Amino acid sequence: MNFGLRKRRAAAAAKSAGVDGFLVTHLADVRYLCGFTGSSAALGLVGDRAVLFTDGRYTAQARAEAAGTKVVIATKPAAVAACEWLEAAGVRRCGFDASHTTVTGLETMRKAVSAKVRRRMFVAIGSLVARMREVKDGEEVSKMRAAAQVGCELFEGMLSYLESGLTEVEVAATLEYAARLAGAEGMSFDTIVASGQRSALPHGRATKAKLPKRGFVTLDFGVILDGYCSDMTRTVHMGKAMPAERDVYDSVLEAQEAAVAAVAPGVTTGAVDEAARSVLRRVKLDKYFSHSTGHGVGLEIHEGPRLAAKQKQVLEQGMVITIEPGVYMPGRFGLRIEDMVLVTAKGAEVLTPSVKAWTEL
Repeated sequence: MNFGLRKRRAAAAAKSAGVDGFLVTHLADVRYLCGFTGSSAALGLVGDRAVLFTDGRYTAQARAEAAGTKVVIATKPAAVAACEWLEAAGVRRCGFDASHTTVTGLETMRKAVSAKVRRRMFVAIGSLVARMREVKDGEEVSKMRAAAQVGCELFEGMLSYLESGLTEVEVAATLEYAARLAGAEGMSFDTIVASGQRSALPHGRATKAKLPKRGFVTLDFGVILDGYCSDMTRTVHMGKAMPAERDVYDSVLEAQEAAVAAVAPGVTTGAVDEAARSVLRRVKLDKYFSHSTGHGVGLEIHEGPRLAAKQKQVLEQGMVITIEPGVYMPGRFGLRIEDMVLVTAKGAEVLTPSVKAWTEL
């Protein structure tokens, strides 16, 4: 990872925003800029200088991971030590990301500097690092491709395991155990296993409900590999389906593939959403599609860009996004199909190519 370039780009973006220093406290942003993975950190940027502040638990880890960044082991909270350093470095207008700074956190930052600079010191300048993180470099794409491949292998392994009578929590536990054995650091989020009527819950966390003899089972899961998340959803049917169930599945699959086909540099995220939504509108299922079509993925499971109706952000080469339309009919059934997709120079590459054709078990 070219952390030096990332730090320089962040400092330049902060300068363009009208500040002479930048305080980074969101841990995913800290990791992106310098490589440090600990649970306590603040990164101060002033011009071409960068200092990572953490505590004594991470003395060896910080110096190993954040090579190329000065490390200070602080005896006080990392953000407080960073603010004191920023003031001592001559910063009088320090940018911060308000989306990851609480009211209490901002008050702590203000108390860390002297009264003479406190009133004008801290300036909310938006999510500059999060915006940088939206476009992945080659090494990031390689890590995400590997994480997505693990996800595909997990799903394919589950096809021989799923059977009616298993509880949703048993399915989730088996999948997560297999993920750990495959090298995952953890799951990207709480695994979703929603079966039968519960498949109509878009975020139906696994319960003690048993998989039905006849009905849908939706699996939505992801793994973390080398810090990067994967995300995919597949829906299968237990037993013989009714024609209406098969028709809805085919419509959702058509919508999902239409949205994937719409992905390319220069296309707005709203246009990709509309590609999926228009298919469901044509067959009068759009009212059952209750969420956005997708989101960015990376060091966090939900990043920019957001793929939703009327969104104007333009896709760029190197973005990794999800495409995940669904239909949810309360009291009946629901389903979702989701892929991770890389925006390429000319279009899109699906990073989760495991089977999504109609599957009855």
